[in-house]
Amino acid sequence: MPKSKPDTPGPQATAPARDSLVAVDRAVAEIRRGGFVVIVGPDGTGAIVQAAEAVTPFSLDRLTELAETHPNLVLTPHRAAALRIAAAAQGAVPLQLGDGSAAQEIRDIADPVAEISFRLPPARADASATETACFAAAVHLTKLARLLPAALAAMVPGDGGAVASFAATHDLLALTAEDIASYERESARSLKPVSQARVPLAGAEDARIVAYRPADGGIEHLAIIIGAPKGDRPVLARLHSECFTGDLLASLRCDCGDQLRGAIEEISRAGAGILIYLAQEGRGIGLVNKLRAYNLQDEGHDTLDANRQLGFDADERIYLPAAEILRDLGFDRVRLMTNNPDKVAALTRCGIEVTERVSHVFPSNVHNEAYLETKRSRGGHLF
Repeated sequence: MPKSKPDTPGPQATAPARDSLVAVDRAVAEIRRGGFVVIVGPDGTGAIVQAAEAVTPFSLDRLTELAETHPNLVLTPHRAAALRIAAAAQGAVPLQLGDGSAAQEIRDIADPVAEISFRLPPARADASATETACFAAAVHLTKLARLLPAALAAMVPGDGGAVASFAATHDLLALTAEDIASYERESARSLKPVSQARVPLAGAEDARIVAYRPADGGIEHLAIIIGAPKGDRPVLARLHSECFTGDLLASLRCDCGDQLRGAIEEISRAGAGILIYLAQEGRGIGLVNKLRAYNLQDEGHDTLDANRQLGFDADERIYLPAAEILRDLGFDRVRLMTNNPDKVAALTRCGIEVTERVSHVFPSNVHNEAYLETKRSRGGHLF
């Protein structure tokens, strides 16, 4: 697929600040339930933020009251492009809402499955650098929450010194834009093994599973260790992003289930190896958004364009968690089972040497032929 989000090598990184990770984790929970948070920009000013898909008439009125002005609806450049809105900035596209804006219209603008029969608000061309930083962080936060990547945001009234007081007065969680920007990187670097057990698998009876949890108590990634791989040689490895529909339900829309079970069997036949099972459903957009993308695919969009219609990059995954787990297990060289050259490049950027790309191809079916062709023709996969 197209290049995944940049990963940063981390073997020499210092331990992340636990408070920073927990702040983002709490903010994710807050906006998932429809609440407000305050994001503090690089110069100390801040923005009141809510997830666009959670807006209600009451919350819209409340946000306007708190901010003493109408909020912005902030979209990603991909979503703005899908709506044919000219963007004046990179990273976040703010639309200025006015007196006539309604909560349902805001939700419809964020959701590509909804029909828009009203006039779209104009994009702002006058956002300051601080506003842009806060707005970009707001959209990033919605991505971390696995919501539609769109947010309501309005700057906190008063000067920069008023932000902390404002958040405390209104009982709002405050965190920095930098906390959000660095969350995935620092969360990956904080991964620690928390449990392991022998789990005989169909196709690989000599297997054990090690669960890795980040410092903020977030979702675990798993290492499935088959046999007894040696650290003095490149280990046969597969990085597999979770796919509820394919892995568990044997969906025919993708090849994920075949790849998972095939990798386990192939590693077992080879004698030893590791499968890293990453909690990155739907190329990092989450299960709910993946189902939304499926609806768009049924309307004629391919898998890449469906993600962009939603407002996401074609691939939102990062591979630093996999690299950190491999290093913790004593491996810095792998023979990587993948058809995706970008995955090889991403893991290499994380400090893991890929000594060989091992082809990992399975037969198509009538339901996933177009999907696999898109991966080949537009994503550069090697079949």
